[in-house]
Amino acid sequence: MQKVLLCILDGFGHGKDYKGNAITRAKTPFFDALYKKYPWTLLNASGEHVGIPKGTQGGSEVGHLTMGAGRIVLQPLLEIDRAIANGSFFKKPPLLAAAMHAKKKNSAFHILGMISDQGVHSDIRHALAMLDFAKKQGLKKVYVHAISDGRDVPPESVKPFIKQLQKHMKKIRLGELATLVGRYYAMDRDKNWDRTDKAYDLYITRPKGELTKKDPLKAIDHAYKNGLESDYYLKPVLLNPDGLIKKEDSVVFFNFRTDRAAQITERFLTRLKPHFVAFGPYTTKAPVVFPHALVKNNLGSILNQKKLKQLRIGETEKYAHVTFFFNSQVKEPFPTEKRILVDSPKCPSYASKPEMSAPEITRRLLKEIPKDYTFIALNFANLDLVGHSGDFRATVKAVEVIDEQLSKIIPAALANDFTVLITGDHGNAEYMIYEKTGGICPSHTRNPVPLILISEPKLKFKKPTGGLKDLAPTILKILGIKVPKEMSGKSLL
Repeated sequence: MQKVLLCILDGFGHGKDYKGNAITRAKTPFFDALYKKYPWTLLNASGEHVGIPKGTQGGSEVGHLTMGAGRIVLQPLLEIDRAIANGSFFKKPPLLAAAMHAKKKNSAFHILGMISDQGVHSDIRHALAMLDFAKKQGLKKVYVHAISDGRDVPPESVKPFIKQLQKHMKKIRLGELATLVGRYYAMDRDKNWDRTDKAYDLYITRPKGELTKKDPLKAIDHAYKNGLESDYYLKPVLLNPDGLIKKEDSVVFFNFRTDRAAQITERFLTRLKPHFVAFGPYTTKAPVVFPHALVKNNLGSILNQKKLKQLRIGETEKYAHVTFFFNSQVKEPFPTEKRILVDSPKCPSYASKPEMSAPEITRRLLKEIPKDYTFIALNFANLDLVGHSGDFRATVKAVEVIDEQLSKIIPAALANDFTVLITGDHGNAEYMIYEKTGGICPSHTRNPVPLILISEPKLKFKKPTGGLKDLAPTILKILGIKVPKEMSGKSLL
């Protein structure tokens, strides 16, 4: 039986060599040698190739989901857009129940979520649709709790989104902005509960001192003036004390991606316990407007059916991606699957620690490679999460760290008869500076990702370009396992 090691380098995109490409500007002797010795190709990893709208940047969630599923899985962003367009959105039972609750209790209706337009975790258009829903339902006390982005969009870009909300609320004569806070606090996923609690406290209590402001644009200017707060790190601001969330109120969280919505949701559902509705299945304790579709016969499932041992390994920040998302959004591991979680370092920005936990992942993995696994999926988070900091030098260092780790892992894998695939889930580190403005680009890209095929004897690609959906069929081809009919991807070999 053949064996496969899949190395997923988060944020590892392919782009032209220019001053903002941290990958080409790094010193990577091992990578350079791999490109010269082994075949490589490019994979589409954004837009319709991963089940999101054409022209939309790729993401870790959709990237890992597509890889493991072996097919394009329609993502919530498209599903929600279509529901709004055909009107079914306004008839969703969980939303109607939330409106009915607010009417019955004569309480407030709260719309919570990140205001951004890249569709990675949410979309501001969905917030506007929620305001329209509230208007159609005849609700009177409607408050918006805005989370600023600064990661999937430029670092200081929230003001136009605020103005867009204000314009729409003025147009329909309904809704008020109640709070504003950066996603660093409201959307932590790494068990930094102190950050989560700062956002949660903002939503339910009246903060003291400078955190209370009436004009959101002035509050943002004040934060920028300090020079310490981009949109990502925007500290909690209470804009309207009347909009504090109470137990008898209804709350609709319009973020659809699950990983960064879970912690703040957990706080609401275990403490205040209002009538809470989630757009996506980031909780089992509240109604979900858009549940995920069941994906049958994904890669992990096929290997499990064959009783073949498999391993998933990554650090906290990307652990859910290499497990939950790779397994088609199923939490429990397969019976034949082992998972290794390495803690991510605790620091405000990974620019201060570009190696993150990669050396420890390598150390743990080297102990596992000689064991009897048929398939190993590894995630290195560095290129993406250090890239999100916008610190170019730190990201160059992160690339060099990964080059060093792979120089240890690949020889060990080959010595144990593994075929190795190195790829990315989406781009990031290859485009960190906007060419026109020279400003920092901390977001993902629409670029393809490399796929390097390392094997002895050498295998070859049969077509020049594919997509992430082709990885699972390719892996099954190497393992000599029939590709299930549910997988629309094709082997690249």
